[in-house]
Amino acid sequence: MFVSVVCGILDNDHKIAAFDCLKRYGFKEIFEGTFESTSINEKTLTRLKYDIDKVIDSYDKIRFYQYPVNDTLVISYLSEKKWKKLTLQT
Repeated sequence: MFVSVVCGILDNDHKIAAFDCLKRYGFKEIFEGTFESTSINEKTLTRLKYDIDKVIDSYDKIRFYQYPVNDTLVISYLSEKKWKKLTLQT
């Protein structure tokens, strides 16, 4: 599965912690605050989201773009410390 992550993290300590977490899970930074992986599976992605949630706060923004998930594009994002999901048919 292809996953792209876009980060808008305000606090520098949170940014460092989140970026380190993404890199530990095998993501590569392609632009500042934008990461990609082609080798992560759904179970590992769920753990990553849990770990990211622990190091950022409600003012920080992060979005995961996943494709394909049952032939759809799935956008997951953290809103007020809760994960939300938007599913788009291809």
